[in-house]
Amino acid sequence: MDITSLREDLKSAMRAKDQLRVDTLRGILSAFTNELVAKGRRPTESLDEAEMIAVLKRLAKQRKDSIDQFEKGNRADMAAKERAELLIVESYVPPMASEAEIEKASREIIAEFGATDPAMAGKLTGAVMKKLGGNADGTLVRTTLQRLLS
Repeated sequence: MDITSLREDLKSAMRAKDQLRVDTLRGILSAFTNELVAKGRRPTESLDEAEMIAVLKRLAKQRKDSIDQFEKGNRADMAAKERAELLIVESYVPPMASEAEIEKASREIIAEFGATDPAMAGKLTGAVMKKLGGNADGTLVRTTLQRLLS
């Protein structure tokens, strides 16, 4: 994923008069700029792919939290809008690792560290996540490690 394709998608959405998509893509671009400023960099610089993915995951999590809150508050209309935005944001996030990929990486890390104790699952989780490039659910990684170590 790169910023250029995101900007092109924004232009296409503007031409199609898809206001929800336009607003969501503008929000993503603003979040990228805010991330640069927060890191003490110039807004004209660009984030690397890992940083962009981290921002997108954060935006997706915010949408999920909002959906939950709107549903608790009986605001189905607002929850539906957040769901639509979530779909747009998630379309730019690379797919998460499958259970098979997580298990394969977990077995490799267990062998590399020579781990045998299920209590080490927490320590090994970070290594597996790093091996998978952060594209895995941490809870699933930890449960897979615990299962393999027990």
